[in-house]
Amino acid sequence: MSTSETTRQESRGAMELTAAMLLSGTLGVFVVESGASPFNVVFYRCVFGTLFLGLYCLARGFFKNHGFTPKKLGLAALGGVFIVFNWAFLFESYSTTSISVATVVYHTQPFFVVLLGAVLFKDRITAHKAGWLLVAFLGLILVAGVSTSDLSAGSAYLTGLGYALLAALFYGLSTIITKRVTGVKPHLVALVQVLLGIPLLLPFTQLGESADIGSGWAWLVGLGFIHTGVMYVLMYSSYQKLPTSKIAVLAFVYPAAAMICDWAVYGHHVSLLQALGIPLIVAASLGINLGWRPGRRPVAAPAATPTAPTTPAEQVSAPRKRTTV
Repeated sequence: MSTSETTRQESRGAMELTAAMLLSGTLGVFVVESGASPFNVVFYRCVFGTLFLGLYCLARGFFKNHGFTPKKLGLAALGGVFIVFNWAFLFESYSTTSISVATVVYHTQPFFVVLLGAVLFKDRITAHKAGWLLVAFLGLILVAGVSTSDLSAGSAYLTGLGYALLAALFYGLSTIITKRVTGVKPHLVALVQVLLGIPLLLPFTQLGESADIGSGWAWLVGLGFIHTGVMYVLMYSSYQKLPTSKIAVLAFVYPAAAMICDWAVYGHHVSLLQALGIPLIVAASLGINLGWRPGRRPVAAPAATPTAPTTPAEQVSAPRKRTTV
């Protein structure tokens, strides 16, 4: 491929990923405006997401030579267990903190991936990784913005922060598992995960509430078709065209867009002290993803996978650039 063609491909990939991240930024608004409980939201997201991804995979012929083996299918399904509960806890955190705070706290995902790798697979945490983890922790303390009143027993705000961290932990577990499903289209892995979510979440879903959703159905359909369909297609397409460094940087369009939406729609904004923690988390995430070391040039291949907004299915192997994006 010529240099000019590569440049055009990267430019197109950058536009696709930017569009996907901007769509991700509206996720919280769709969840809140639906008026449904978190588990109901995730359940219907899985229903409509399965419909979209199933038709898309059928139209693209992905079911032929799909690459699944019983082991890969089992790993994809196990990753799906964690990803659907990750959504439920993230959506729960919106109501007790705010979309802005929950989204930024949720972006501690890469650090959970590093820590889980050390605990589960004895991966070594190098000095520079430990340093970035410390930076991220300091940023998290600032962003959390916990006051003295929040420390009282039964604080809903502290519970919301816990939900966001638990969502990030579940995302990390799903990433660790799903990244081992190689040679399968990420669309198919995502399809397996949302399809599994339907029976998995059914016991936690209050279907009787569905009759009272009213106009909220439009928001739920949007979550399935836009945020679990169009957004994933844009992301997976862009990952084939972009180097890791651009993917890692553009991923932060998501929290920025989420904060703008939260402010524009609900009037929520972070305090000055909380705002000081955001660049610390951003810098630490990029440092982990891109292997930044003090006094050294960034390396091309990161030790951890780039942060993604809602599912680790895109970590599945891709034919270009990297094998685990």
